[in-house]
Amino acid sequence: MGFVTYDDRRLCGQLHGKRFQVTYRLQGDLASARALAEAVCREQTVEFPLEAIPPGIILDRVVGQLESLQPADDGGYLACISYAEEIAAGEFTQLLNVLFGNISIMPGIRVEAVELTPALLSMVRGPRFGTDGLRARLGISRRPPVFTALKPMGLSAHELADLAEAFVESGVDIIKDDHGLTDQVFAPFDERVRRCAEAVAEANIRTGRRAMYVPNITGPAEQMLERALRAKQWGAGGVMVAPGLTSLDAMRALAENDEIALPVFSHPAFIGSYSVNPQGISFPVLFGTLMRMAGADAVIFPNYGGRFSLSREQCLGIAEAGRRPLGNLKAVFPSPAGGMQLENIGEIVSSYGPDVLVLIGGGLFTCGSDVRRNCKRFVTAVEQAYDVWERKNAAQKSAAEGA
Repeated sequence: MGFVTYDDRRLCGQLHGKRFQVTYRLQGDLASARALAEAVCREQTVEFPLEAIPPGIILDRVVGQLESLQPADDGGYLACISYAEEIAAGEFTQLLNVLFGNISIMPGIRVEAVELTPALLSMVRGPRFGTDGLRARLGISRRPPVFTALKPMGLSAHELADLAEAFVESGVDIIKDDHGLTDQVFAPFDERVRRCAEAVAEANIRTGRRAMYVPNITGPAEQMLERALRAKQWGAGGVMVAPGLTSLDAMRALAENDEIALPVFSHPAFIGSYSVNPQGISFPVLFGTLMRMAGADAVIFPNYGGRFSLSREQCLGIAEAGRRPLGNLKAVFPSPAGGMQLENIGEIVSSYGPDVLVLIGGGLFTCGSDVRRNCKRFVTAVEQAYDVWERKNAAQKSAAEGA
């Protein structure tokens, strides 16, 4: 078989030796896992028969390198594979392609963890505001912010605005569109956003509060930027994007746009297929690390104990991935949701701590007929749960200091 030819010295000068690592969970016995790991090394880089490449820099440094292959505690094997930093090309989209491009079509492979180099982390801005910035905009220093959604689909723009006003007057801090609200005839985008932003602004003036309205700007690619700009013009406090529908990089571009410069909330619609199945991308990597790199200031995800299937460990892993040091990227707010009720609030605050957006949507309409009263119960429950957490945390610190 004939070999390709290339200038080894030129390529050596273009690769500086820095590598990032991805840990994949591979199904099967040792022999099949090793074969699969070798396929990943090839498929995610050169996508070329290795026997047709002469010895040298391409084989030694461009092709992915299997650093370790260890049994996983719960079956299968964990393969740590390193890649040359340069193959990501300084592009977020190409980084995603290297992490899980062609192999996303192959069975038995799941991205479990990533370790990125400083250069790769610096190619994105990440969250513009993050946890501290959102707290500053809301005027909330310590307790968890209270978060809800405008529902149900089918209400008019005027009715949704009335609901937003009631939420603010009842103490809710963040009011977002339900993710299914886009530009339907019964609540067109322009009318809905104008009315809701105005209602929240007026309620803030009356109450002295700093509540935030977050419209859903997810839509056709050619319209998203204009929707975000119009939302800002009309007084929206942030924007919500479903990157599973629009792409992670489209959300990144919006987050990094200095003309928009609003907090970005990510919604999990359509992205579950990346992570729910045995293959795919682990929840902490997808909802914690990648959403953070793509500029989300707050990440909405399905909480354990709700109507979805995530475990407590997976959910807390998402929150941890959004908070741990990651280059210069700001920490983000986790927002566990999906069927949460008032009785879940204590568990949410106890598990996640105060840096969590406590999101209850439809549950505010199933615990009584008076929505304002239900919202006040919601706010009180969050405050009480935070008080319990603070006392428990203080007691633990005191015990540790006395030990």
